[in-house]
This record gives sequence, structure tokens and C-alpha cells, in this order.
Amino acid sequence: MTLLSRRRISQFIALAPLGPLTALPFAALAQNFPSKPITLVVPYAPGGGVDIVSRIVAQELGGALGQTVIVDNKPGASTNIGMAAVAKAPADGYTLLTASPTLASNGALFKKLAFNPAEDFTAIGKIGYAPLVIVVPANSPFKSLKELIDASKKEKSDLSYGSAGNGSSGHLASELLIQETGLKAIHIPYKGGSPAITDLIGGRVSFMSINPLEVISHIQSGALRALAVYGSKPTETLPALPTTQSLGWPKLDATVWWGLVGPRNMPPELVQRLNAELQKVLARKEVQDKLATRGAIVDTGSAQKFADFSKAEIVKWGKVIKDAGILAD
Repeated sequence: MTLLSRRRISQFIALAPLGPLTALPFAALAQNFPSKPITLVVPYAPGGGVDIVSRIVAQELGGALGQTVIVDNKPGASTNIGMAAVAKAPADGYTLLTASPTLASNGALFKKLAFNPAEDFTAIGKIGYAPLVIVVPANSPFKSLKELIDASKKEKSDLSYGSAGNGSSGHLASELLIQETGLKAIHIPYKGGSPAITDLIGGRVSFMSINPLEVISHIQSGALRALAVYGSKPTETLPALPTTQSLGWPKLDATVWWGLVGPRNMPPELVQRLNAELQKVLARKEVQDKLATRGAIVDTGSAQKFADFSKAEIVKWGKVIKDAGILAD
């Protein structure tokens, strides 16, 4: 066989769709995977909610795969540093990312990125989610979400809402609330959730949309009052709290969520292997209990299901960001 013939055959194999010629090599690759430790990039600092969820999953997934899954925290630039690192990594399954809502929002929030959130990742599987809740100070006159909305529309209303920063999940959820209900309020961005919560308790802002785990102790102590939970399902943390759907706003759905993705063009067999092991791990009651104590509701499924979910989130929050004129840079 000539050198030219060998090159043509190599090109044909590289460009052909998956079929008999390519299935065997990829199947062998998946069967021998993993042969070394896997790195799971977490684009947040250690100790936060995403980091905690990631470490639970990494430990369990490592045991299932028979290899160590190393958590590598790469915080900064609203998670863009960590996401860029994974987008540029080899698509061999050894570098993965814990994706979160910034995967769906950063493409619209930032004018220039070193990667394309909608195209440069391979969906592997969703881990779960936590619905956001709407909270007010304990001394607030508002006992229901409707009272808050109605008061905001009065001529002399000076309502405001706090968030962990421009483009954060709480900011975008509150903007969705404004767009769906006609609520009127001024956004007060903070450098993190803690100072925003402190000012909320002190009555310096009127309300916040936030992960209930961040404020559950303040709700239980009576420092804050929860008005509603976003979405259609009650939260286990506050089971008596009405949902926004039950209150008449079916499109008001906002969660923090987590999932695994890898670089673009990962071999389907590797994706299937990782997804299968992830689903097995998340089906264990002890793992679900660990995540539940952190406010995470397990919600997994196929890689395609997670890919469809991610695409829908990109469209949804892209519209909210565009309509509100939000930019992070």
C-alpha cells in the first residue's frame, strides 16, 4: 500500500460518521477507560455549594470507575477561567467540568470569551438542582409575593433587590420575576452573597432571590421571611412554601443546577460510559441523602437530556439578559 493510499484511508476514517469502521476503536477506548486519574475542574473557590456537590460526586464516581477523580478548583472571571481551561483540554475524558448556570448565561453576559459556551462542551449528565426562593426581611410589611408585587407598582415605591453580583443566579432570577410579573425594583449588586444577605436582614434592600441553603438558618431564626419558591415543585428545605406556579406564574422557574460536561467532540462511547456510571452513583440513596443535606435535588438522565436542558437554559436566560440589557463586562 502506498503512502498516499494510507493517508486517504486515515482521512476517511477521521471524517466518516460513527459506524462499523469506528465503533470498534472507540469501544476499545471506552472499555479501557479510565487508565489514569480524571481531573474534575470546579470553576469556583473551595467550600462553596458547587465545590461541595462536586466533591461528593467526584468521590463516588471515582470509586465506580476505579480511578481517582481529582477536584481542581479554578475560580475567577465569573467561572470563565475554569470553563476556558476545560474547553481547550483534550477530548479524551480525563478533563471534565462541573457545569452550573453560568454555562447558560455567560455567553450572553460577556461580549468576548475565549470559548463558546453553547458549542465548546460535550454534555455528559445532569447531577441535580436547587430551586431559588424569594425572601424579605422579618420586619417587611409583605407577607406574600402578591403583596410585594402590588406594592412595587405604587407611585412612591422605592423597592430594591440585592444579589451576589451582576449576572449572578439571584440577579437573573429577580429580573425574570420583574419581566413576568411587572414588579418594579432597583437592582443592588454586591460582591458576594454574604454582604447582600447582611443588608437584606438589616432592611437596606427589600428582597432577594437566593438558594434557600444560604438563608435557611436566617429563616428559621426569624431574621428573614420566605415568600415563595420558584418553579412548580415545593422545596424539601421549606415544604410549606408556595410555588410561583401555584401562585399563577407558570414561567417563573429559576434554579441553581449542576452537571458534568467535557470538551467538545468527546467520543460517544466515553460519554455513554461516564453517563452510565454517573447515573448509577446518583441512584444510590446514600449519595442522594448527602446531596439533600446541601439542598441539592438529584435530577439525572441521559447525556442527550442534559444537552437539551442546557440548550433550553441558554435560550431562556439569554432572552432575560438581552431584554434587561445586562452586561457583566
